[in-house]
Amino acid sequence: MAVYTEVPDDEMAAFVARYGIGELLSAKGIAEGVENSNYLLHTTQGFYILTLYEKRVNPAELPFFLGLMQHLSGRGLNCPVPIVDSQGEALGRLAGRPAALVSFLDGLSVRRPTVAHCAEVGRGLALLHQAGEGFAMSRVNALSVPGWRPLAEQAGSDADKVQPGLAARVIAEIERHERDWPQGLPSGVIHADLFPNNVFFIKSKLSGLIDFYFACTDAFAYDLAICLNSWCFEADSSFNLTKGQAMLAGYESVRRLEEAEVAALPALCRGSALRFLLTRLVDWLNVPPGALVKPHDPLEYDRKLAFHQRVADARDYGLRR
Repeated sequence: MAVYTEVPDDEMAAFVARYGIGELLSAKGIAEGVENSNYLLHTTQGFYILTLYEKRVNPAELPFFLGLMQHLSGRGLNCPVPIVDSQGEALGRLAGRPAALVSFLDGLSVRRPTVAHCAEVGRGLALLHQAGEGFAMSRVNALSVPGWRPLAEQAGSDADKVQPGLAARVIAEIERHERDWPQGLPSGVIHADLFPNNVFFIKSKLSGLIDFYFACTDAFAYDLAICLNSWCFEADSSFNLTKGQAMLAGYESVRRLEEAEVAALPALCRGSALRFLLTRLVDWLNVPPGALVKPHDPLEYDRKLAFHQRVADARDYGLRR
């Protein structure tokens, strides 16, 4: 989450008035993340989240994201629910951007996940995968293997300004995945961005999943690989095997991985590390002037990628059978 677009007070109040959620009392920008402009709204009826869609979000895909949240909530997953306006529409426009209001979830994200948090996330991810069954819409993962080379080309030789030799290492890694990316794995709706700031907890119990704006149709195990990358590494870039074991066990307490998924996990972890290295690299090199956002360090994922390049099999992530 972030704030790229400032909204005048009168425009904000007029927008909120269309949704029947009471009178606007305050609107506070949320300065986390890198993708969209987000505000925490307080009205006379409670709290809501307002999102203005920017950058990589294709407006034509917004019905997928909003419809998915409605579907997942209807299947019992605790996630934001889109609020419809007086015309029954969940999607509007504000300050020249597509915009939507969603319900507010109780809980807090964690900055230093524990083993218990990782177990909860594994279980919650599997429940999300199950809840997505039957969703009628699909969306190609635009940030999977075919999307990586264009990102590398966008960064170009400037990647070496971040770290010497990074541009060539990235291209070599892309070429490997273009040859060998796992195919035919169990697939369906995935979150594709379930980082700690997108998961809420009350104490150590998961209370909600948010920010579905990278959700797409892809391999379930790839979603799990993204979570292993984002939850199970320590600040010194070492992989915490105990956290990995807890996450994988939590996932398998709901949905058991197939043998093909187990075999593919090292490649999927390696590829997901590359994906976030690339998007962070492009963001690092292209922060809009005046944006109230701090880009994430791309080299964090370069270090994670180096770990995955040494992995032999899924046991190195803590999988126990």
